[in-house]
Amino acid sequence: MELSERAIQEFEREGYNNIYEHQDPPGKVYDERSNPADQAIFVTDGSITYIIDGVEKEIMAPRRFNIPANTPHSAIVGSDGMIAIIAE
Repeated sequence: MELSERAIQEFEREGYNNIYEHQDPPGKVYDERSNPADQAIFVTDGSITYIIDGVEKEIMAPRRFNIPANTPHSAIVGSDGMIAIIAE
């Protein structure tokens, strides 16, 4: 079973309703925002750096990262781009 399939199954077990694969090109910048629901991100390829409360956290594949609901955050995709399974 592929890594992405295992991540999807885990997110389903945890009760997430909206699960999808997402891909970004190198250097993509996300301005600060927040989500109304908890979000879980499992990076399967590449990397992304999240900035929360001024603290940078680089998430490199294969690694999971959770962002609680209503948490302001921004992000920058790494130099190799990123592919992730996202659950909301």
